[in-house]
Amino acid sequence: MTAYLSGGKLLLAILALAMGGFGIGVTEFSMMGLLQEGALDLDVSNSQMGLMISAYAIGVVVGAPVLTAMAAKIPRKRAVQLLILFFTLANLSSAFAPDYNTMLITRFLAGLPHGAYFGLAGVLAGSLVPGTMRGRAIAWVMLGLSVANVIGVPLVTTLGQQAGWRSMFYIVAFIGLITAVLITLFIPWRKAEPGASIRRELTALKSPQVWLAMATGIVGFGGFFAVYSYISPTLTEESGLKITLVPIALALYGLGMVVGSLIGGRLADWSVFGAIKLSSVLMAATMLVFAAVASWIIPTMIMVFVLGAVGSLLIPSLQTLLMDSAPHAQSLAASLNHSALNVANALGAALGAVVISAGFGYRAPSMVGAGLAVLGLLIAMITQARAKKIGLLVGRDAIAAHEHTVVD
Repeated sequence: MTAYLSGGKLLLAILALAMGGFGIGVTEFSMMGLLQEGALDLDVSNSQMGLMISAYAIGVVVGAPVLTAMAAKIPRKRAVQLLILFFTLANLSSAFAPDYNTMLITRFLAGLPHGAYFGLAGVLAGSLVPGTMRGRAIAWVMLGLSVANVIGVPLVTTLGQQAGWRSMFYIVAFIGLITAVLITLFIPWRKAEPGASIRRELTALKSPQVWLAMATGIVGFGGFFAVYSYISPTLTEESGLKITLVPIALALYGLGMVVGSLIGGRLADWSVFGAIKLSSVLMAATMLVFAAVASWIIPTMIMVFVLGAVGSLLIPSLQTLLMDSAPHAQSLAASLNHSALNVANALGAALGAVVISAGFGYRAPSMVGAGLAVLGLLIAMITQARAKKIGLLVGRDAIAAHEHTVVD
């Protein structure tokens, strides 16, 4: 019988896993806040620098299934240790990249362990608590990503503006080392899953339901990244915000993420599909309002907070949906959530670059984002209808069925 953690032991274990999310959040989102500084250093345009975001995202997409499958037979504690060390070395390589093309390669490498880490850390966290708290445990790990946007990203962005944008990579590498130590100290050692294998994990890729769940995240969250990838120039060009105040906006976004993550975890434990549909509707509305108020600083700053909150509502439910869509390959399914989100990242950044380069201005990505959020809602409804048709149990229903089987 699985021994669950509680109290201080659970807090320290979650802190260890969330610290990795903190470092990942700093390297992923600080790039957006330092977009203009990086473009100046590498002598490229802002839209070219936006492809740096896409390169990292593509690394996540490739690395999530590949590295997770390779780690199938490894105890999850050891797997997350190795992944965070890989992440640390890859970020150090970015610090020393001499030119734009080399930086693109190193950003791709830094993205490889991202999805696998979050997927395995989420499953690991879920195994430390009773099933009725699974959504919250996943959200708590993701909270590291949210806190990064409140504290880490604004501080690193400010430091990057003053001491050079590459300083971000040294800080992230240090966070990675701290995470490896915390995982060693506070995560309990458990054997690898019985019967775990690369082949069993890869069965997740055969499920149409998994692909529908991924499509929900890719399309719906693509709208979010279409806006956030260009948040810095949008605030400076459309709202008239001084560039030195951009870190404050990023902190507001991070606070929104914290609120959204905490609420999103509880929503996932309540209703997975209900949370996804609610998040999609709120995201579409947020994009439209963001575009409408972009000329005024205070309303725009408020909407930056809201943008972070509604985006984070979606993540725990998407990960839970993927895990329940492939119950015998949960590690790979969970990691695919981050593949989906980073395909969304690449898609959103690329579509944003298209409309900006076409001369439609920095409000245009918000309109693209609203359209993608609505399309994501439609895909979620199709996914829910198919789950009902094939008798797939998700969220509370899946947990109840599992506990009933165990009792029997």
